[in-house]
Amino acid sequence: MTDPQTEPQTEPQSDPDLPAVAARRLAEVDESTRLLLRTVAGIGAEAVAGPSALPGWTRGHVLAHLARNADSLVNLLDGARTGADIPQYPSQEARDRGIEEGAPRPVEEQLADLRASHARFGAAAALLPDDAWAAEVKHRSGAVFPAAELPWRRLAEVEYHHVDLDAGYTPAHWPEEFATTEFRQLAGKLAGPAGTGLPAVELLAEDTAERAVIGAGTPALTVEGPVRALLAWLSGRSDGAALRRTPGADLPVLPPLG
Repeated sequence: MTDPQTEPQTEPQSDPDLPAVAARRLAEVDESTRLLLRTVAGIGAEAVAGPSALPGWTRGHVLAHLARNADSLVNLLDGARTGADIPQYPSQEARDRGIEEGAPRPVEEQLADLRASHARFGAAAALLPDDAWAAEVKHRSGAVFPAAELPWRRLAEVEYHHVDLDAGYTPAHWPEEFATTEFRQLAGKLAGPAGTGLPAVELLAEDTAERAVIGAGTPALTVEGPVRALLAWLSGRSDGAALRRTPGADLPVLPPLG
């Protein structure tokens, strides 16, 4: 089973007031989760066991992953608050087991679990004193970053996987700030070591005037479209067929970012 890119690069922290940054992002997580819960409430009893947009995962797998991810970020928030070295997950095996065990549950149980895990995440965030938002936490990937980035990472999980449910929420529904920020971050990643071997491509967002170059060398291909459509392609949520290409060459195959 695969779980494509849902983990953003380090979010730029131009605002020195980390508690204010975190509070703003937590409000965005609340709104994104509200929309997710609305979608899940409309999923039928049989549909929850149907395939998601992620190869090998049912919608139940996606929902179980979202709930357990919220709990894993509670661990990191608790570590930032107490100074204890609390891993995000006890192990990779424990993470995988939680998803597998949670996947077959009926939609009512999935919905209740999502609500409860979101509440635990919000409660853990509310307990952090202001100075704890600068405390470093360690992601399961090994990346180390300030606790103030955890709300953005949760936002990315909810937004990307809401699309992965394949239940009516599409990249066109992504908030513009989310899409713009993630576009910059993923394009930046593909302009670096992650894009090794990738031919240079210029990306132009027609609606936001965002511009980026991925890969190495001088771009021989320009790809244009709405920033949400460009992000969908960069993040593996679209094949990019609707994007305009100059000249009309095929899009390159992007390396996995997860």
